[in-house]
Amino acid sequence: MKPIRIEEVGYTPGIVLDARRNIFQMTGKACPEDAIEFYQPVVNWLEEYQKNPNSKTLFEFKLSYYNTASSKVLLNIMQHLEQLKKGGADVSINWYYYEDDEELQNAGEEFAEMINVPFKIIEIE
Repeated sequence: MKPIRIEEVGYTPGIVLDARRNIFQMTGKACPEDAIEFYQPVVNWLEEYQKNPNSKTLFEFKLSYYNTASSKVLLNIMQHLEQLKKGGADVSINWYYYEDDEELQNAGEEFAEMINVPFKIIEIE
């Protein structure tokens, strides 16, 4: 599969989906103006990836902020990862937050409760 690499610019997150190098991550601020349009290539890529996933997939979320529209897509991404796990793949999620950011910490805890995927919430300084 061809990787997706989106540079973090302003209020759009950086995204890397690279099955060959086993890198799956989203970084920065996730507040695109049109969330559905912005994330559609990511969702399409994940749907294709589900057909032939790596034996192990670790998705890392290193966001500093996200808006409501992006939260729906984040959950959708996590649901795709949950489907991979149900299909027998080794899937896990790392959710990073800065030590003083209780909002992002709580968000990670809420996402972890919504899906059945091993989920680590990791504080960074």
